[in-house]
Amino acid sequence: MDPVTSKITIGRPREEVFDYLADIANHPEFCDHYLKDWRLTRVDSVGPGAGARFRRAKRLDRFGWEDMTFIEVQRPYRIVAAGRGGKFNRNKTFTTWTLSPTSGGTEVEHTTESEPALPTDRIMEGLGGTRRFFRRGGRKALQRLQSILEEDHDRGARATVAGV
Repeated sequence: MDPVTSKITIGRPREEVFDYLADIANHPEFCDHYLKDWRLTRVDSVGPGAGARFRRAKRLDRFGWEDMTFIEVQRPYRIVAAGRGGKFNRNKTFTTWTLSPTSGGTEVEHTTESEPALPTDRIMEGLGGTRRFFRRGGRKALQRLQSILEEDHDRGARATVAGV
């Protein structure tokens, strides 16, 4: 899947937005409308190596489980996560959050892409509307992130190691 990018400006300092995003346990608070059943992969949920496993809430998706691990955390500029998903976890996924200072706060750019392992995986992504699913979900996630950080509103549940 080609990269899907969404942007939003959040009226908070870049360091504050970065600190919130660098803790992967916070991600279900703003992504739980399209990524469900979050489980942390280790107790320490901050920084490089922090990861989570979750399920895409997409209709008729038989292989919706994915994982994501922070591989690059450059304070206060960028966070890169790599993961796997799909059938037998054979498809690579990459997610990047880039934070840029603006006069009104912080511009957050969220990009998601995947590398299907087989031609059949590429066909299933195209037929299944995966690009549209991530574009819509990412846009709403950034709006919820803005609501949480600016107004402390619309919070979901944080992820835990056991997923409870």
